[in-house]
Amino acid sequence: MPFTRLATATTPTCHIGLGLAAVGRPGYINLGREHDLGENRSVETLRTRTHELLNAAYAQGVRYFDVARSYGRSEEFLADWLSKNPGIDDVVIGSKWGYTYTADWTTDAEKHEVKDHSLATYERQRAESDALLGDRLDLYQIHSVTPDSPALTDKDLHARLAEAAAAGLTVGFSTSGPAQAAAIRAALAVTVDGEPLFRTVQSTYNALETSAAPALAEAHDAGLTVIVKEGMANGRLADPYAPDALKAVAEETQLGCDAVALALILRQPWAGVVLSGAATTVQLASNLHAAAVDLDEAQLERLAALVEEPGAYWERRGQLPWH
Repeated sequence: MPFTRLATATTPTCHIGLGLAAVGRPGYINLGREHDLGENRSVETLRTRTHELLNAAYAQGVRYFDVARSYGRSEEFLADWLSKNPGIDDVVIGSKWGYTYTADWTTDAEKHEVKDHSLATYERQRAESDALLGDRLDLYQIHSVTPDSPALTDKDLHARLAEAAAAGLTVGFSTSGPAQAAAIRAALAVTVDGEPLFRTVQSTYNALETSAAPALAEAHDAGLTVIVKEGMANGRLADPYAPDALKAVAEETQLGCDAVALALILRQPWAGVVLSGAATTVQLASNLHAAAVDLDEAQLERLAALVEEPGAYWERRGQLPWH
């Protein structure tokens, strides 16, 4: 398991990872993006920004970097950074397959990504990821598994994934939607030759959406590394969009709403890696302060009142525009 490398890391931020969804492509659904990125979103501008973020993250102790085939050129940007820093050999690299990026570097495409969990898509995208990341790829995840995903029942796909695992690649999956818990439990039941197939799970969990927590605890108990994504709820938990209760607690801690929101996740005993989706180095530095946030019981109770019903949360997420 590549994540055993993090067990020997001594920096307080080693269990905070950096996801490149927000900077690997010009359009995404995060709030405030027009302020974060501005108007110049050329390939080279975002490549430079991504490298600045990676440099800052590594310097501050971050050791897990997360990309995907559908995050525009995120794999390419990360591969470039790795090639420019050949001495960096203590990071864990994860990518995902199952969505194809279709926006052609625009922000107003009719479809930004197309989902397909077929074996043919896995083989095509695995070759694409290998061409860029080669043996630096540690973890390959099925992107956004839902209970009805054919990836949960396709025995031929399972066999190919098991072959990859036998060759040294860690195989995982991510989840999305109001039925994350059901998807996680279904994936935990997938075996090949009597052995569990998946070694990691990446799910959405934040102050507004906590429904996956019991299933994530089960995954952790089963030996999977749990990666938490969308801890900022696509910007809904960051200034200036954060709920008043979160703003109040942040003021009490004298840190940002983002740091408090991520700290809430870090304190979960099953959370192995919590992703920052920062688009600027200032945001990243603020996110990393999460490791220093100490919340008391009264503050935790006030934050617990923010939880939304899963269906409502995901309906609102689905309405967020691509900026």
